[in-house]
Amino acid sequence: MPAPTEPAPTDALIVGAGPAALALAAELRARHHSVRIVAPHAPQAFPATYGAWLHDLPGWAQACAAHVWTDVRVYTGPQPTPLLRPYALLDNTRFLHALLDRAGPLTWTVGTVTHAVPGPDGWTVHTREGHALSARFVVDAAGHAGSLRRPRHPGGAALQTAFGLTARFERPPCAPGAMVWMDYRAPHGPGEPPTFLYAMHLGGDTYFVEETSLIARPAPTCAALRARLHERLRAQGTPPGEILHEEWVAFPMNTAAPDPHGPLAFGAAGGMVHPISGFQVAGALRAAPLVAHAAAGALRAGRDPHDAAWAALWPPERRAAREVHLLGVQALLNLPPDQLAPFFRAFFALPPAAWHAFLDPDTPPGALARTMLRLFATLPNRTRLPLARAALATPGVSGRALRSAMNVPTASAHPPPGQAEHAGGMSDDTRRENAVLNHEDLNQTETIQSGMQGATGNADANGLDPDVDLGERVEELRENLRPLTEQK
Repeated sequence: MPAPTEPAPTDALIVGAGPAALALAAELRARHHSVRIVAPHAPQAFPATYGAWLHDLPGWAQACAAHVWTDVRVYTGPQPTPLLRPYALLDNTRFLHALLDRAGPLTWTVGTVTHAVPGPDGWTVHTREGHALSARFVVDAAGHAGSLRRPRHPGGAALQTAFGLTARFERPPCAPGAMVWMDYRAPHGPGEPPTFLYAMHLGGDTYFVEETSLIARPAPTCAALRARLHERLRAQGTPPGEILHEEWVAFPMNTAAPDPHGPLAFGAAGGMVHPISGFQVAGALRAAPLVAHAAAGALRAGRDPHDAAWAALWPPERRAAREVHLLGVQALLNLPPDQLAPFFRAFFALPPAAWHAFLDPDTPPGALARTMLRLFATLPNRTRLPLARAALATPGVSGRALRSAMNVPTASAHPPPGQAEHAGGMSDDTRRENAVLNHEDLNQTETIQSGMQGATGNADANGLDPDVDLGERVEELRENLRPLTEQK
C-alpha cells in the first residue's frame, strides 16, 4: 500500500474560522493566492453577538446588518445622552456567507493546531490529528487565546465579561426603537465591580439585554452577571418572558502589541481588541486589505511575507497608540466603582469627533493623548486621582504620550525593519494625525490665558505650550498632581 501523501502546500495558511480569519482569507484570495483554513470545525455561523458603529464597517459588511439604530444612547445619570451615531447589529449567518462568498474557493482542514516549524521554503503547521501542512505565509487568527503564540497581558489579563439574553418582554426593558450602548443606572442597587446594561430593541416585543463589566481584574463570573441582569430587570419592572437565547462573553481587554516575529497574529489573537470599548471585528475588517496587500507584495517579490505583514499591521504609530490605550486601561482599573459613571459622563460630553477618535483603533497617539488630557481637565478631583496615579506609575509611557500630544516626534520602541523615511514631505502617519486633529473641533488651537501652571498666551485649549521645554512640563505636571497623589 502506498504511503499517504501530505496535502499540497498553499500560499497562506490561517488558523481560525472567525470573522478576522475569513476576512483576511478573502483579501488574500482576491490577490490570487491559495489559502488554507485550519479550524476545529467546518464553516458555521458565528456564536457571538457582533455590534459595531455602522460607518466603521466596510460597505459589504454594512449590508449584513440585521438591525441599524439611529437612536443610540448612554445613561450615566437619570437622563440619556444621545450619541447621534448609527449602530449596527450583524446578522451572523449573512455575515458568514458574505465572507465565504468574497473568499471563493478555500482549502478547509478540520483540526486543532499544535505548533509550527519554519523551513527553507516557508512553515509547516502541525495538528493534533497528525496533519503537516505547508505554507509560505502563516497567520494565527484563532481568537483571544491564540494558537501558535500566546498574547501578552501586562499585569495579568483584565477581562470584559458579560451575560446576555434575547427574550420577549411584556414591558420594554429599554426605550422601544432604541439601542442603549451603556446604562450605568443601578435600580437594583450598587454592585462591585460596577456593571452596566447594554440593550437593543430587535422589533416587536423582542429585546437583547446584557449585563456587562467593562473591564476588571478579577472579573465577575457568569453566575454573578446573570443574577445582576435578572435583578436589574426585576427592579425596573421589566422581567423577561420567553427567553430565546443566552450568551456569555469573557475576553481580555489589555493585550499588548505583539512582538513582530514569526507567524502573523491577527484579530483578537493579535491584540486587535480595542482596549477601551472591547470592539475588534470592524477593525479587523478594515485591516485585512492592508495586511493582505503587504503580504501579497512580499510573496510576489520572494520576500518574507511575515515581515511585511507585521510592519503593515503594527507600524510605530499604532504601537505608540496601543501604549496610550493601555495607560487608559490602567486608569479605568484604578477608578473606584462609583467613579465610572462620572468618568463616562465627561467622556461623552467631549465633542463627538474626540470620543469617536478615541474609540477608533487607527487614531494616532497624539490625538489620543490630547483627548485624555482634555478629559482629565474636566473631571472632578476624586476621579482625577486614580488617573493621575496610573500616569505617574508609568513615567516612560506618560512622557511619550505628552510628546505625542505636543506633536514632538518620538521614536517607537518597535520600529519595523527597513522603515523608509519620507524626505521633503509629511509621513502618512503625520497626515493621519493632522486629519484627526483638524476634524470637528478636536484640534483646540484657540488662545487661552490660563491652563496648567505657567501657561502663556501660546497655550492651546489642552494647556500645551509648544515653546515650553518638555522636561519642565513633565515636572510641572507632577507638581500639579502632587496634592492628588499624596491623598490617603
